[in-house]
Amino acid sequence: MHEAYLAAIDAVIEKGPFKDNWQSLSAHKTPDWYRNGKLGVFIHWGVYSVPAFGNEWYSRNMYNREDRAFEHHVKTYGPQKDFGYKDFIPMFKGERFDAKRWIRTFREAGAKFMVPVLEHHDGFAMYDTAFNRWNAKNMGPCRDVAGELKAACDAQGLRFCASTHRAEHYFFMNLGRTFESDVNPDAEWFDFYAPAVDDPQFGPKAMFAATDAVNGPGPTDEWLDDWMVRTCEIIDKYQPGILYFDWWIQNEKYKPRLKKIAAYYYNRASEWGREVTIDYKHNAFALGTATLDIERGSLGSVFPYPWQTDTAIGKRSWGYTTDNEFKSAYTVVTTLIDVVSKNGMLLLNIGPKPDGTFTEEETAVLARLGAWMKQNGEGIYDTVPYKFYKEGESAASSGMFSEGDVQYTPQDFRFTYKNGVLYAFQMKPSREIAIRSLHPDRCGVAVERVSVLGNNAVASFCCGEEGLTVRLKNAPADELPLCLRIELA
Repeated sequence: MHEAYLAAIDAVIEKGPFKDNWQSLSAHKTPDWYRNGKLGVFIHWGVYSVPAFGNEWYSRNMYNREDRAFEHHVKTYGPQKDFGYKDFIPMFKGERFDAKRWIRTFREAGAKFMVPVLEHHDGFAMYDTAFNRWNAKNMGPCRDVAGELKAACDAQGLRFCASTHRAEHYFFMNLGRTFESDVNPDAEWFDFYAPAVDDPQFGPKAMFAATDAVNGPGPTDEWLDDWMVRTCEIIDKYQPGILYFDWWIQNEKYKPRLKKIAAYYYNRASEWGREVTIDYKHNAFALGTATLDIERGSLGSVFPYPWQTDTAIGKRSWGYTTDNEFKSAYTVVTTLIDVVSKNGMLLLNIGPKPDGTFTEEETAVLARLGAWMKQNGEGIYDTVPYKFYKEGESAASSGMFSEGDVQYTPQDFRFTYKNGVLYAFQMKPSREIAIRSLHPDRCGVAVERVSVLGNNAVASFCCGEEGLTVRLKNAPADELPLCLRIELA
């Protein structure tokens, strides 16, 4: 089966407009629906939601004798040789999973696309696949979760996208081979954990140093071919608008297959008559051939290519845990504004419970985000960066895993633009507003009219050498940022 699929991949590349080299793939264009939609929902839902301890890396950490999950597992479930990660699968039932309700919730939050993780590092597929018997159609929920979500997206007008983290599975479960556990190469279920490469380079302390290195140890050709075939199966079966990859694909061994996957995906999308893209981290792809993603962080200024921040409402874990902490709606909204002002999109994650329901905290944040977007979405959707993206001293840190609560003041603004209208977001709202950078010498145009999106109204405004000053009729009733709609003469 693999040989036939590999031949089909080559045939599609041979006859299609995109070839498997960076020069050809540079003709890729970021989809308009993605660049204009700005906001998507990321989903981490899988077997790891059953133990609900620590974070979504439970499948590795429960075998790591240096991690607190190891002791927790032994005390709660017994020794790993008697109760391993595979034994959580029958407990992962998803009995209250309702794809239509999920998508309705995301749409009401203002999202334009959604990205479920179809396979996490743990190797359990949340989709119907011919290449992995350990999947949600055969076990656990016994449902094609991805198929149901895609159908709901199509019916309700959201773009269905897909994330695969299988690349890391090559080594992810290997710590279970360092002591007596069910991660046993001779066991009938080892294909779930395999290959679980038993190598010190992928140990608990060395893993990040090894896997982040471009020229570090990489997987075998056989495993890489299998990974590529499984990825292309997702492309063909679910036709996602975005194919999202997590880390480790920047390893040099992945490069030839990444080029093939991209060429295959873009060519298939051309056949479908659709615009698609790939999300990547670090330096896995050449600039302009796919979409750069910054995990739990940001870029420090406007980027010439559309890019993305992926982050979670949960602070401690991407998946469901019983002791997770959550960001406020204020933090989520200000993150969205800041990212969009710099030519970015926001992919906001939630982690459903094992029964398929959402936490109260994440539900509340999505609801408040949706209410804010209904009033202020005009300044978010379909916009581009302005001549300058901000005013004020407060700013998000730049780089991966750099996020934190930014202490905004009434002097902090972010700007977006479309169709002769400038949108100025005051990150901490006040009744008296002064935007010093909006004076004629810097703007180059005069201000004709100023209004405020939402329930408030402008009492007066003046644009001169001191910039633009605005007085609202009423004091802001909400802590969330307000948006001025500035029509330029």
